Amino acid sequence: MKDRARAVVIGGGVVGVSTLYHLAKKGWADSVLIERKELTSGSTWHAAGLLPLFNMSYSVGQIHKYSVKFYQELQEETGMNVGFSKVSNIRLARTKDRWDEFMYYAGIAETIGVPLNILTPEEVKEIWPLCETDGILGAIQHPDDGYIQPADLTQALAKGARDRGATIYRNTTVTAIESQPDGTWLVRTDKGDIVADHVVSATGNFARNTGAMVGLNVPVIPVEHQYIVTEPHPAIVERRKQGLPEMGVLRESDSSWYMREENGGLLLGPYEQGAPVCYVDGPSADSEYELFQEDLDRLMPHIETAITRVPAFGEVGIKKVYNGAIAYTPDGSPIVGPAPGLKNFWLNEGHSFGITAAGGAGWQLAEWIVDGEPTIDMMGVDPRRFGPYATEGYLKEKNEEAYANVFTMHYPDEERGAARPLKTTPVYDRLKSLGGVFGSVYGWERANWFAPEGYAVPAEEIGVGVDVLTNHNHAAPLEDGRIVERWSFRRSNYFEHVGNEVKNVAENVGVLDMSAFAKCWISGPGAEAWLNAILANAVPKKIGRIALCHLLTKHGGVRSEFTVYRQPQGFYLVSAGAYEAHDHDILMKLLPADGSVQMMPMTTQWGVLVLAGPRSRDVLQKLTRASLANADFSWLSGKAINVGPATAHALRVNFVGELGWELHHPIEQQVAIFDRLMEAGAEFGIKPFGIRAMTAMAVEKSYRLIPRELSIEYNAYESGLDRFIKPEKGDFIGRDAVVKAKDAGLKWTFVTLEVDGVTDADARGNEAIYRNGELVGRATHGAFGFRIGKSIALAMVRPDCAAEGTALEIKILGRIHQARVIAESPYDAENVKLRA
Repeated sequence: MKDRARAVVIGGGVVGVSTLYHLAKKGWADSVLIERKELTSGSTWHAAGLLPLFNMSYSVGQIHKYSVKFYQELQEETGMNVGFSKVSNIRLARTKDRWDEFMYYAGIAETIGVPLNILTPEEVKEIWPLCETDGILGAIQHPDDGYIQPADLTQALAKGARDRGATIYRNTTVTAIESQPDGTWLVRTDKGDIVADHVVSATGNFARNTGAMVGLNVPVIPVEHQYIVTEPHPAIVERRKQGLPEMGVLRESDSSWYMREENGGLLLGPYEQGAPVCYVDGPSADSEYELFQEDLDRLMPHIETAITRVPAFGEVGIKKVYNGAIAYTPDGSPIVGPAPGLKNFWLNEGHSFGITAAGGAGWQLAEWIVDGEPTIDMMGVDPRRFGPYATEGYLKEKNEEAYANVFTMHYPDEERGAARPLKTTPVYDRLKSLGGVFGSVYGWERANWFAPEGYAVPAEEIGVGVDVLTNHNHAAPLEDGRIVERWSFRRSNYFEHVGNEVKNVAENVGVLDMSAFAKCWISGPGAEAWLNAILANAVPKKIGRIALCHLLTKHGGVRSEFTVYRQPQGFYLVSAGAYEAHDHDILMKLLPADGSVQMMPMTTQWGVLVLAGPRSRDVLQKLTRASLANADFSWLSGKAINVGPATAHALRVNFVGELGWELHHPIEQQVAIFDRLMEAGAEFGIKPFGIRAMTAMAVEKSYRLIPRELSIEYNAYESGLDRFIKPEKGDFIGRDAVVKAKDAGLKWTFVTLEVDGVTDADARGNEAIYRNGELVGRATHGAFGFRIGKSIALAMVRPDCAAEGTALEIKILGRIHQARVIAESPYDAENVKLRA
């Protein structure tokens, strides 16, 4: 056995072997894979082998797209048949909401280059003659989709990796993983030890056990998944005899199942409510090709709908029921990327659609490991999107929820309820009593909007449409039984109320809890020089000044965004709450080894209340002796002030484009500050507002967000960050790349669009943008601008389409709307209100 390797991949399922293959393809031939049993002996062997291109995640969609193409190329390269049946994939829609979901997805597919057909019920019947089409509104079809033989695919990947020089050790168990003083890893096995520069965990059901070896809490617990294989059906056998094409993969999303042909019979895979997590403590040491006892009672509602849709399914006997473990994460997407807190330790885990994702995940992880960056935006699958809160109890509830919701509608405004509330700020109960309707980010409860007292969604709007298994279009009832939020791809019931919140902020004053912001303290004699060496903007030189600074990739893309506030003893950094683990891990790993810079996370110690609106100065001045006049407290500055009996650092910045302050305060003083603000603001019409109002106002200001307009896929100049990039200040991460790209000519330009003809559906992001019918870009965000009375979309388009006044088209839920490029920040472009 080798005693040295560039990289060691642990796990011989399809995901691990794909990672090894792609590392070897990148030139790391001295990479090794270690598998405790035989290749595919984990979840890979019992997988149904489907290759669904459909995914509402931009990151995962691109991973799946690569896989489907790559598997066909792999067959040619290795000469091994991977068993790829390109039979297409048809998804049926029975409700208007489902059709909206499909039309929204069509925008994602078009902008990432995935072919998609829209089918009528009659066309579905032609392709799938055994399918009854009663009640079907239509369908979408992926012509390049189908299924593959997982074992054959894995063996082909193994051959390809070996042909490129990589080594695979089977029947070898990793017993320990130890970090070494020189930064390498010592991987101990029952067959010998290997020293590696990098370690990749791709251990599937063993993910948490592997993580525990290095002190990681890996947010993966498997869930039991069952599928049924029937005996051959005469009609299908006869089709084969006649040489007719296979009918393909059929998915009735509204009944939460997939179906395809299998050896003359049918294979049905339901995703039911109540499927339990398994292997919470990991499989047993001798686990191999393991299945659980089937439980058909759980599947009966799905079986019944399958028989209704495809009567042939009920006309033959059951040959076999498979019930095996599939790894899940709280949001159902895999975790691919660097492990938080560890150098050169990587995760490729939590793959609930591992056969589909294996190729793309292995490809991107190899890019990341070898070149230091992935080539597509991976924020949607980054392991650091979860934090320490994602412990065993949380995972059990959320992973079962994720499994049960595989086929439910993925509404853009949906907030799933399992394991909530988990993290709450001191004012949570006060906001709730004022009508707060909450969402969750990074485990934190945040008020999305505020419902009027006694408000409820009209009964006729709840569960409207066909009675289907997945027809959940609203949040859970409140304690008193009222349902206050209905989800939709269109403007929903809260649209009017969000508009009222925006109006009150614009005319009076509002207060918003933003305590979920990620916060940290940077200090030490080398702090200023270090920050200037990693951030594109110059950090403030004067005490009390604030700057917006971006951390770029070495290729010039945008990795993170920070508000940097200079104080006498150091720098206070604030970034998006959703990316706390991501941003803080990156900073930690960049700290100088000489100890000249220290970093202290402060998120849970400091709360943030945003006070915004033209009367915000009047409210705050009643509570503090500090002068809030422009001459004494200018925009983009901060200072410590008293707020009644409490204290806060007041930062004159906000994300809504109005006069206002962020009050950063000791969390234990939050209730006192909130109560004083509400009392002092009563005469000025103060009301709380939520995240959705903030977002609508941010779009009116053309404010960028990670990973929408700011992404590793876009050069920072393409994202319109010119005024925040200071090449002249000296070297910083990505400086040369960002300048070189600008000099060579940018491929994309950030623009703001005014969209015409919108009545009930605004852009949300991922919509295709055309010029005279030619695809020229994609929307990154969108909303109705309540202050300007117009529908706005933010977008990345080709530079030749970016001039102000350019006429474009945008497709929203399948409908083409005329749009035109307008000046940035359509609301208060000169920032008069911010500077008031």
